[in-house]
Amino acid sequence: MIQSKSKGLFLASGILSAIAASLCCITPVLALIAGTSGLASAFSWIEPARPYLVGLSIAALGFAWYQKLKPVKPNDMDCDCETNKKSPFIQSKTFLSIVTIFAIIMIAFPYYSKVFFPKSEKQIIIVDKSNIQTAEFKISGMSCTGCAEEIKHEINKLNGIINAEASYENSSAQVQFDNTKTNLIEIKKAINSTGYTVIHSEIKN
Repeated sequence: MIQSKSKGLFLASGILSAIAASLCCITPVLALIAGTSGLASAFSWIEPARPYLVGLSIAALGFAWYQKLKPVKPNDMDCDCETNKKSPFIQSKTFLSIVTIFAIIMIAFPYYSKVFFPKSEKQIIIVDKSNIQTAEFKISGMSCTGCAEEIKHEINKLNGIINAEASYENSSAQVQFDNTKTNLIEIKKAINSTGYTVIHSEIKN
């Protein structure tokens, strides 16, 4: 009984750690689905702890597998009658495999989260090329591709946006736009509406 409780504790720790490790990248997707962009950065503060949470998840699930696969000693059994009892599904290798796969999917979420964001393709009509400007925005709070995609999604809602690229690695966004239809202030508002913060902006040309 005690051993099964400890297995359950390690499984729960593994799952919760895996979810928490990617929560900062799950929320932008949830914000997109819910249509509430301001929620996108709600858990960005977790990002610095991500390596530790991933490590905790791997350690917890690794120990759960060790407990499951190690040979059972005769003195570990309460009595001979228990040897013939079928273990509950929650204590089976199948369940442990499902939990492990789910944890891997959660841990890897930041690397494929961008597939959940729609491609924003707009038909742009440019009357005068001299109206085209490129601006760079330095942004705080981004922690994964999901954050960058959420920012791109919000920027592309504005009229006059020709191209928008965001990079969480560089903590920045590059935006090409028609200055007769939008401007730095409007783009900055769009970025800030996601919950991430523009700390500096400038026209590059």
